[in-house]
Amino acid sequence: MPRLTKRTVDAAGVREKDYFLWDDELPGFGLRIFASGKRSYLVQYRAAGRTRRYTIGLHGVWTPETARQEAKVQLGRIAKGDNPAEERQLDHQAITVKELCQLYLKDLDAGLILGKGGRPKKPTTIVTDTGRIERHIIPLIGARRVKDLVKADINKVLKDIMAGKTSVSVKTKKLRGRAIVRGGAGTATRTVGLLGGILTYAMEAGIVTANPVHGVRKPKDNVRARRLTEDEYRTLGEMLRKAAETEKYAMTVDIIRQIALTGCRRSEMIGLMWTEADTGASCLRLADSKEGASVRPIGLPVVEYLEERRKTQTGTYVFPGPRAEDAAFGGFPNHWKQIFKDSPLADFTPHVLRHSFASIANDLGFTEVTIAALVGHAKGSVTSKYIHTLDTALIMAADTISGYIQGLLDGQAFKQTAYALDRDSRKAALARFLQSAAGVNEELPLAA
Repeated sequence: MPRLTKRTVDAAGVREKDYFLWDDELPGFGLRIFASGKRSYLVQYRAAGRTRRYTIGLHGVWTPETARQEAKVQLGRIAKGDNPAEERQLDHQAITVKELCQLYLKDLDAGLILGKGGRPKKPTTIVTDTGRIERHIIPLIGARRVKDLVKADINKVLKDIMAGKTSVSVKTKKLRGRAIVRGGAGTATRTVGLLGGILTYAMEAGIVTANPVHGVRKPKDNVRARRLTEDEYRTLGEMLRKAAETEKYAMTVDIIRQIALTGCRRSEMIGLMWTEADTGASCLRLADSKEGASVRPIGLPVVEYLEERRKTQTGTYVFPGPRAEDAAFGGFPNHWKQIFKDSPLADFTPHVLRHSFASIANDLGFTEVTIAALVGHAKGSVTSKYIHTLDTALIMAADTISGYIQGLLDGQAFKQTAYALDRDSRKAALARFLQSAAGVNEELPLAA
C-alpha cells in the first residue's frame, strides 16, 4: 500500500461498497472511502481481544499530514494501554443532567433516596425537590453532560437563581391558580444543596467520580435568623384576636397560637391527631415528624387548650377540615396570607414562630440540649427516642416557655428574668420544687 498523501487520497476511486487504504509507513493508520464518496481518516488497532477503529476525521477538514500526526498520538496512547475508541463511545453515551435528574426522581418516588436518619424522603419533600429540579436545575444546566460539570458551572447556577433568571409563573393545583416561582439567596442555597445530593447519588452509581458542588460557598438564608421581638409577639396577639372575630379564621388562629406555644412545625400542628396528644403525660407523641417518631413536651397552656377542645371535637384530627370526610384542616396557607397581608408582620412565616420559641427558650436560660428536646431537633433525637415518661425538668421548661409566650400574646409586660446563681437561691428553688412534687402547697419565700 502507498503512503497516504493528498494525491493518493484524491485519486482513490469510489466503489459500490466502502473500502480502506492503509498507510505503508505507519501501521494502523488508514483512510476509509465511503460509497457516497466521503473520505475519513482512522486508526485501527486491537484491544481486549477485539479489533477497534478510532475515527480521526473527514478528509478536507483534516489533511493527510495532520491526520498522520493525530494517528501517531493515538497509537502512542494505545501502546500505553489506552482505548480511545471505547473512551469516545463512553463519552457519547455520557448522560446529561436532565437524564440524571430523571433517574434520581424515579428512585425518589420509589423510596430509594434516603433523607435524614436514613429514612425515605417524605411526600412533601419529594414535591419540593421535584419543583426545584424542574424549575431551576433542568432549565439552567439540564443539557450539560454530568461528567463535564465543574465548580464554575455550579457557581453560575447559584448566581443565576439568586438573580431570578429562573423566575416563572407556574400553574399549581394547591393554590388553584398560578404562582410566581422566584429566586433569591434562600432558593439558590437550597437548590444547590439539592444538586449536591443528586451528584452524590451520581457518584454512588458510578456515573462520576467527584462532586463539583463540594466546596462551593453558598449564601446564608436570612429567613432562618428571623425571630419575633416581645413587641411583635404582642402585635401578633392583637392581630389574632381581631382575626378570630371572623368565623372562618377561628381554626387558623388556634393553629397559629399552638405553633407559637409549642415550637412545632406547621405541618406537625396541622396534621396533629388526637392519638398523638398525650395530655396526661404533657406531651405530643408524633408518629412521623421530619426527624421520624418524636416526643415533644408541651406546657400547661397547651395541655389545657387540648383538653378543653377534646370535649367538643370528634374525629381523627385535632384541627379537622370543614367537610364531612375525616381530613386535616387545609385552609391554613390561604388564611395565613389573608391575615398577615399588608400588616406589620407581612414578612413573617410559620417557621419564624418555631425559631422564636427556641430563641425565647434560650433567652430564659435553658440549655441547647433542653431546647432541642422541646422542638424535636436532631440534637435531641437520641434523648427523645427513649422517652416514655417525660423528665419533669422538660415539662417545667415547656411550662415556663409556653407560659411566657402566652403572656406576650395576651399583651402582658414582662421584665427580663434574672436567674440568681448563688448557692442559697438555688437551694431554695430546689426545695420549692421538691415540696411541689410531693404535693405540699405551702408557699416558700422567694430568695432575694
